[in-house]
Amino acid sequence: MRTANKERALAILSPLAVVALWQFASNMGWTNQRYVPSPLAIAQAGWDLALSGRLAIDIGASLRRLAIGFVLGAVPGILLGMIMGLNRWVRAAIDPLIAALYPIPKIAILPLLMLAFGLGDASKVAAVAMSVLFLTVINTTTGVVQLDRIYFEVARNYGTPWYKLFTRVILPGALPVIFAGLRISLGVSLVVLVGAEFVASDAGIGYLIWASWQTLVVENMFVGIIVITVLGVLSTLFLHEVERLLVPWRRD
Repeated sequence: MRTANKERALAILSPLAVVALWQFASNMGWTNQRYVPSPLAIAQAGWDLALSGRLAIDIGASLRRLAIGFVLGAVPGILLGMIMGLNRWVRAAIDPLIAALYPIPKIAILPLLMLAFGLGDASKVAAVAMSVLFLTVINTTTGVVQLDRIYFEVARNYGTPWYKLFTRVILPGALPVIFAGLRISLGVSLVVLVGAEFVASDAGIGYLIWASWQTLVVENMFVGIIVITVLGVLSTLFLHEVERLLVPWRRD
């Protein structure tokens, strides 16, 4: 327990030490304030954005797009991955398509999505959904395929109904790998979303970063970057807690 407490303390103190060193370097004039403002200046800019309501609007817009796109990509991805993992013929037919489409940077097809869905939220949600879909399909398929065949043989010998086999063997066995894919997908989707919000957007964290760069308000740009970092950490922690509830046997 003492070791765990020390690890938690180190995890908290190390970022604080970096911030303190950054502030010290700024106070000593070792950094160019025009390009790398001090933590205090960034905090003040963030406070001003929060008081004006601009920050809440941008965070709300990004979270809405992220949540909708993540669900639209994850749910079909898990279902398709399950089917591919259980049926070798479906896997043989779809695997080449996944291999061909997955490496394409999803931000690169944003112009096509904008043509198809317009300049509003739909195109950005579609970009997020596509970035989540492929990673979820790949990880879900892997999670099902790697299950030990002995479980299926035992279930078959005991005449276990298909729905019980799925709910008690297949899905629980694949869940750890599925959640690993969801966590990776979440990070990728944040990157794609910010890139998509650079283009034809009037709200969102990506818009905040891009607009701040265009107007050379560097403090606000750093606020956007920090907010994205915080959102990524909180979202990952949320998925981790959901995994702890659904996969209790993997708790540390």
